[in-house]
Amino acid sequence: MIRHPLILLVALSVALLVLALCVGSYPVGAPQAIQALVGIGDPTTVQVVQELRLPRTLGAWLVGAALACAGCAYQLLFKNPLVSPDILGVSAGASLGAVLALFMAWPMFAVQGSAFAGGLIAVALVMLIARWVQHADQQLTLVLIGVVLAALAGALTSMLKILADPYEQLPAITFWLLGSVSGVGLQHLAQALPFVATGFAVLFILRWRITALSVSQDESRAMGMPTQALSMWVILAATVMTSAVVSLAGTIGWVGLLVPHIARQLFGASFSRSLPACALLGGAFLMLVDTLARSLGQLDVPLGIITAMVGAPCFVWILAKRRTSQWGDNP
Repeated sequence: MIRHPLILLVALSVALLVLALCVGSYPVGAPQAIQALVGIGDPTTVQVVQELRLPRTLGAWLVGAALACAGCAYQLLFKNPLVSPDILGVSAGASLGAVLALFMAWPMFAVQGSAFAGGLIAVALVMLIARWVQHADQQLTLVLIGVVLAALAGALTSMLKILADPYEQLPAITFWLLGSVSGVGLQHLAQALPFVATGFAVLFILRWRITALSVSQDESRAMGMPTQALSMWVILAATVMTSAVVSLAGTIGWVGLLVPHIARQLFGASFSRSLPACALLGGAFLMLVDTLARSLGQLDVPLGIITAMVGAPCFVWILAKRRTSQWGDNP
């Protein structure tokens, strides 16, 4: 198990950033790309790097890091390696909000705001219904209600797709649902970054206590941990992060499911070690995916397609290699 390789993950992210700035329909050499970052060189190269590729690449890193960290938090909270950031319906709610805004022909900033609000409202409904039901197994209740509300939001989203204009609205809706950072600009990053940073800060500050959630609730209470309040903070932080990046880039699957598994294999199950690893690995992974998405051909392939094609076989391979459960090991 690798214990202190964060510097290697940082170097990997920097290398992939430079690669992303160089690759595309307008090829740029690495020295020219680095110079263009500070405004030196050919004006066309500077414009391509600073206005097109840099915001898009940073957006991919931010989305990947947020989804991976949210997935890591949810998997530990629910003690289930199959849990992903959309387990409580946040992605489905955000998608419904965005599709509704696209259906109403609202401007893009309203689409993003509607997606962000939709994700928060979906999880808030899950929490309210779970409190109203008051089942003995609160975590199982949250998951079941999240699945139900996600199915309902998915049905409403499908209804809006059927009603949408097939020539103008439907292509935009479909492309958004598959996920892309092609339209991300610096102003969009500035809008999403505070929410992602706040959610990450909450998880990082509480990282030692969150690690204690990997044991049973009785053991956590015996250690004096306020498990219910701590669970609420985890859910709130992960929801805010996921809603922010879904509103930025649409629905992108597999990142929050696959990357935490890799981070735990490299760093162990301790949340304090796997959280920063998830941020760096998730960001690097989606930067690489986005570079492939705009390099495979003339079309800009949606990110959700590539993450599914890569994530599914990788996840099967990880499960095949896994011999014993790592939950609760190496706290």
